[in-house]
Amino acid sequence: MVSPAMATPAPSGIRRIVAASLIGTTIEWYDFFLYGSAAALVFNKLFFPSSDPLVGTLLAFLTYAVGFAARPLGGIVFGHYGDKIGRKKLLVLSLVLMGGATFAMGLLPTHASIGVGAPILLTLLRLIQGFALGGEWGGAVLLVSEHGSDQRRGFWASWPQAGAPGGNLLATGVLALLAAVQSDEAFLAWGWRIPFLLSGLLVVIGLWIRISVTESPVFLEAQRKAAAGATETGIKEQPPVVEVFRTGWRQVLTAIGTRLGENVSYYILTAFLLVYVSVHLELPKSDALNAVLIGSAVHFVTIPLWGALSDRIGRRPVTLIGAVGMVGWAFAFFALLDTKSFPVIALAVTVGLLLHGAMYGPQAAFISEMFDTRVRYSGASMGSQLASIIGGALAPIVAVELLKVYGSSTPVSCYLAFTAAVTVLTVWAARETRGRDLARDAQTAGLREARSTAAEPPLTAPAVSRRTGP
Repeated sequence: MVSPAMATPAPSGIRRIVAASLIGTTIEWYDFFLYGSAAALVFNKLFFPSSDPLVGTLLAFLTYAVGFAARPLGGIVFGHYGDKIGRKKLLVLSLVLMGGATFAMGLLPTHASIGVGAPILLTLLRLIQGFALGGEWGGAVLLVSEHGSDQRRGFWASWPQAGAPGGNLLATGVLALLAAVQSDEAFLAWGWRIPFLLSGLLVVIGLWIRISVTESPVFLEAQRKAAAGATETGIKEQPPVVEVFRTGWRQVLTAIGTRLGENVSYYILTAFLLVYVSVHLELPKSDALNAVLIGSAVHFVTIPLWGALSDRIGRRPVTLIGAVGMVGWAFAFFALLDTKSFPVIALAVTVGLLLHGAMYGPQAAFISEMFDTRVRYSGASMGSQLASIIGGALAPIVAVELLKVYGSSTPVSCYLAFTAAVTVLTVWAARETRGRDLARDAQTAGLREARSTAAEPPLTAPAVSRRTGP
C-alpha cells in the first residue's frame, strides 16, 4: 500500500515545485556568477590593482575560487540538516545567505578607499556565497526529484539545473546592459554596483515563492520510518555524513568524476572566455558578454530537453554524448575564438554550452538516484561540491596561468579535454540509474541483509560445511 505522503503530486503541483526550485536556483546562480563576471571585468582593477592585467585578473579569480572552497563545507552542513529536518528549510536559509552576501558586495568600499581591507571583506563575502551555494544545489534538485515520478524524473529534475544558465544569463545580461549604456569610467566608478544591489529585490521574490512549496514526500516518509525504527530498536542512527562515507563512498567518487568535465568546461566556456576575449584577443568586453548571452539562452532551453532524453535512453548515454563531444570541442573552441569574428565566437560558445548541457541536464536525476533518502542530501551535495573544488574553482585559475605562461590556448584545450575524458571514463564505468524508486533504500537494504546474515547462529556454518565438503 502506498502511503499518502508518497503519492505523486498532480501535474500542477509538480510544476509549482519545479518553478520554485528554478527561480530559487536562478537567483542563487545569478549571485554566484555575478562575481565571476565582475572578477574578469572590474574586480581586478578595483580590489586587486596591478600593472599586469593578467596578474590582477588571476588575483581576482583566486577570491573567486575561495567561494568554491567553501562549497563542500556548505554541502556537509546543509546536507546533514537537510537529511535531518528537511529540504525546504535549508533551501530558504541558503537563499537568504547568498542574497545577503551579494547585496553587501554592492556596498563594499574599494582598494582605493580602504586599502587591503577591501579585498579581505570581498573574500569573506565570497566565502559566505560559496557556503550557501554548497547547500543550495542538493536541496533544490532533491526537492524536485523526490516529488516527481520515476518515469519523468530526468525532465523535471533538469529544470533546477537550468537555473545555472538562467542565473548566468541574468547576470551577464545586466552587466552587458550597463556596459552598453554607460561609459567604461562610469561603469568602473559605480555602475558595477547596481547588479549586486539588485540581488536584494530578487531574494525577496525568491523567498516568497520558495516558502510556498511543500516538503519532499519521500523525505517525510523516510523520516517517519526512521523515527519508528529508532523507537522500536532503541538504536541511534549515524550522522548522514558518516553514513555516506561508510556505505556510499563509491557513489561520491562517481558523482565527482561525473561532474569534473562538466564543471571545468562550464567555467572555461563562460568565466575564462571573458578574460581570453577581452585581454588576450584585445576585443571589446561586450563581444564576450553578448556571446555568453546567446549561448546561455540556448543552454537554458536545451537543458530540460537533454533531461527528457535521459528518461528515454538513460542518464549514461546522454552524459557520454556531452563528455565525448567536449573532448573534441576543447580544441575547436579556441580556434574559433581566434578568428576574432563575433558570429563565430558566439557559435563556439553556443555549441560548447550545448555539449555541456548534455552532461548537466541528466546530472540532477543521475546523482540523486545514486543515494538513499536518509543520506541523499549529504551524498549528492558532497559529491557535487567536492568536484567543484577540483573543477570549477581551479578551472579559470589554471586556464589563466596556462595562458600567461605559454601565451597559447593549446595547453588550455588539453586541460579541458583531459577533464572531459575523466568524465567519459567515470560514466562509462558507472551503473545506469534511470527509473530507480527513490523511496526504496537499496544501499541500506543490502547493508541490513549483510548484517542479518552475519548475525545468524554460528551452528549453521559447520552444517553447511559438512554438506558441501568433499
